[in-house]
Amino acid sequence: MTSSDAELEKLISDAGKWAAQDPDPVTAAALSELAGLASTGVAAARQQLEDSFNGTLQFGTAGLRAALGPGPNRMNRVVVRRAAAGLAAFLKDAVAATSPGMRPRAVVGYDARHNSDVFAAESAAILTAAGIDTFLMPSALPTPLLAYAVRTLDCDGGVMVTASHNPPQDNGYKVYLGGRAVAENGRGSQIVAPYDTQIAASIEAVGSLDSIALAESGWTVLSGSITDEYEAAMAGLADSAAFPARELKIVLTPMHGVGGETAVSVLNAAGFRDVTLVEEQAEPDPDFPTVSFPNPEEPGALDLALAAAARLDADIVLANDPDADRAAVAAKDPDTGAWRMLRGDEVGALLGAHVVARLAAEGRHSDGTPGLVAKKGVFANSIVSSRLLSRIAAAAGFAHEETLTGFKWISRVPGLVYGYEEALGYCVAPELVRDKDGISASLLVAELAAAAKAEGKTIFDTLDEIYLVHGLHASDQLSIRVADLGLLDAMMNRLRADPPESFGGSTIETFVDLAEGSEYLPPTDGLLYLTKDLSRVIIRPSGTEPKLKCYLEVIKSVGSAAELAETRQAARSTLDHILADVREALGL
Repeated sequence: MTSSDAELEKLISDAGKWAAQDPDPVTAAALSELAGLASTGVAAARQQLEDSFNGTLQFGTAGLRAALGPGPNRMNRVVVRRAAAGLAAFLKDAVAATSPGMRPRAVVGYDARHNSDVFAAESAAILTAAGIDTFLMPSALPTPLLAYAVRTLDCDGGVMVTASHNPPQDNGYKVYLGGRAVAENGRGSQIVAPYDTQIAASIEAVGSLDSIALAESGWTVLSGSITDEYEAAMAGLADSAAFPARELKIVLTPMHGVGGETAVSVLNAAGFRDVTLVEEQAEPDPDFPTVSFPNPEEPGALDLALAAAARLDADIVLANDPDADRAAVAAKDPDTGAWRMLRGDEVGALLGAHVVARLAAEGRHSDGTPGLVAKKGVFANSIVSSRLLSRIAAAAGFAHEETLTGFKWISRVPGLVYGYEEALGYCVAPELVRDKDGISASLLVAELAAAAKAEGKTIFDTLDEIYLVHGLHASDQLSIRVADLGLLDAMMNRLRADPPESFGGSTIETFVDLAEGSEYLPPTDGLLYLTKDLSRVIIRPSGTEPKLKCYLEVIKSVGSAAELAETRQAARSTLDHILADVREALGL
């Protein structure tokens, strides 16, 4: 017997053992069929088996996320049962350490992807059997609503079954901690180290599948009032006193996800009555039939929404990803007359300036004269996001912090009043949702757009006003997808061994290897370059996809509105030169 034959024999044996214990007849049957085909020499079947059994799906700071299917390297009922059992053990230990004798509390939510409801129901049954007071969301609902529930129900843990904006074949398992399970700021946030490794260790310690108990009852299915409470809280964010205008024609797409009904309800309750859902994408559909990739950032994802906006002569397009924790914004560019989606950094700056204006309005006396505004809040964004927010915050007298990429870090900033990341994630009400929330962000975007319209302006005019004060900040990205993850290490090693000397014709004055960490940031694999003319380049491997991501930003001073068009062209030219230099540095 050759080594290849022996490997195939072991693979088929492992598949048989897995199928025998699999509680899901669909994946068990699929696995048996694959094993049969592989044993007859079908190469594609063997490759699928090898990938499905190539190690165990690892639990990290993003929880679990992978394609649906049988085997330890896929999302399925076996993997989810073990994850739920491990999380239950972790929660019991964590709460016992801080509050001896108290029963942990947890809430489980889910979106409309394939098997999300099944994974959520079994998680609730396992948490309940383990002695945890468990709440199950009443239906497929947005991720921000689960994050809201963790805080409002004073839960120690939360689970959201979702793969966010991943392809249709994927699903995931996102974990939040709160209540007595965490001691530091950020209760109700996604997990960070060391909790990820502690939960992973608890999952690893789970015994055989048949040792995991599932309760037949005992958990609480929440009523629709949890949705009503969230919608009322979000609608209450609208400041009708300082920003009374509500005349705005909105086109909204939930991208076949679960956010449509909730988003429309929030907007309507806040006074925005003219909201049109993109009909083809209005209802949840786990197959996402109108988009090849259900991410608003992807080319073509907003085509139906933009077409509807043009047809209806709308003022603005709002888009949420399938679990509604991200928000995209599009409007008609007055310079070109064409509709375009704003970059995440542009929306981040607009919302930052708007939050400052709202806080200033709160500090005015009843007669309209300025009052004392406490400058205790902190604005924050990820290190790869624009530096414009730091200037907006500083000018208004607020502190500002940069964090590592990911909302699990942004949400933990002490005293946070507003945070964002360039990947369309915005936290505008951290006291309610300690995570990115595409619905509340969409509401405040609508508010600032309506205020601009009332003054005969667009959000692009508002953005230009920010640039006139703080400088024009222009950004771009280069993403390099690889088939072999080893190529990411090779490209990073190349940059460390042969560092570039300039970008865009400007000498590199500051170089930071982010892997070394600092007093402000934990270590992360990434390289930061700052040139003499303040252009910035950050290069890092993606934490969720097989990509190398390069983030570019240039800053150009602008003296007057008349200079904006020329300054924009100059910024674009500089970005193009930097892009060429980055490609050369990477050997592309």
